[in-house]
Amino acid sequence: MKTAIVGGGVGGLALAVGLVQRGVDVVVYEQAPQFGQVGADVNLTPNSTRALDGLHAELGARLRETGARPQRRLSRRWDTGEVTSDLPMGDTAEEQYGAPQLTVHRATLLDALRELLPEGVLQLGHRVERIEQSADAVRVHFGGDRPAVDVDVLVGADGIHSVVRDTLFGPQDAEYTGIVAYRAVVPNDRLAGVGNLDSFTKWWGPDTGRQLVTFPLNRGEDLFVFATVGQPEWVAESWTTTADAAEFRGQYADFHPEVGTILGACDQVMKSALRVRDPMPRWSEGRVTLLGDACHPMTPFMAQGAGQAIEDAVVLCRALTGDDLPVDERLLAYEDARRERTGRIQLTSRANDWLKSGDQADWLYGYDAWTVPLGGSTRRENGVAG
Repeated sequence: MKTAIVGGGVGGLALAVGLVQRGVDVVVYEQAPQFGQVGADVNLTPNSTRALDGLHAELGARLRETGARPQRRLSRRWDTGEVTSDLPMGDTAEEQYGAPQLTVHRATLLDALRELLPEGVLQLGHRVERIEQSADAVRVHFGGDRPAVDVDVLVGADGIHSVVRDTLFGPQDAEYTGIVAYRAVVPNDRLAGVGNLDSFTKWWGPDTGRQLVTFPLNRGEDLFVFATVGQPEWVAESWTTTADAAEFRGQYADFHPEVGTILGACDQVMKSALRVRDPMPRWSEGRVTLLGDACHPMTPFMAQGAGQAIEDAVVLCRALTGDDLPVDERLLAYEDARRERTGRIQLTSRANDWLKSGDQADWLYGYDAWTVPLGGSTRRENGVAG
């Protein structure tokens, strides 16, 4: 069963690794001509780390070696610094959930996944323009002079601006939330007097727009800073737009002195818009399905964007290599197993009040993509199958 994956991000590569390990003929088509250092971090909460552990024996060990392990997940008041939620992570999370929380550079995770793929599986410089499907195949058309290919299964892991999704269900613009995000990385040796550098810390602001999150990166040598603020209009789409560091600091001038110290050490700052879509009622049509941001883009307030793409990859891998069912039924089993969970996380993250107080994280961190039952056949029984 020849499978094509559109998009060489975290979710697409994770699926490819899982399928290769199980003997599936798979190819990943990525539009970028080469990989660069896009993004800064991936926060792998225990549900994500456990999912990656099962993909390949070497993967989890490498990420544990290169990543940082936050010791706690703290919520603090923006002005007084009062701790309103304190969730032990580190060894406690590994004992409770079977895997630790790890924070790694996005490029480190992508490199680790790519190195597990045989030569030829990842095809760069392939921009998908359109797809066609019949009862027994999917034809993928690329830009330029690249020839079309026919496959048995097509997975759209091509992000929030997914060509595959738009082909299946029509164009769907993402809604701008009215919030922009700032990102920076600061060496810890510039943060004298700042506590909890070994923890994931969220500073809750006086309004829903202003929040600030910090956590260790690069084996704990650096601190990653992610902060949001309301902004009525935004037109830039890039994740690599440079921001003015002084403007950034000014947005949080009334926050606790520790925040001031952190932001004062930020020299290079990136800025991007946060966009969302409502949960989709369908992800699949015939031999084509979606994965990750292509079907459930979410705000970063629960640190689950990459994690949910990884969970998708594991469940879809199981569906494609499990029972000997027709392709469309396998894709529906995957989709039905995932839609409720990802929809809940999309809406909870958008509300942006999760773990502001309390410690109810088991439903999120305790999920095991390797053992969760595959979905039923509700849509098939209702005559909606593709």
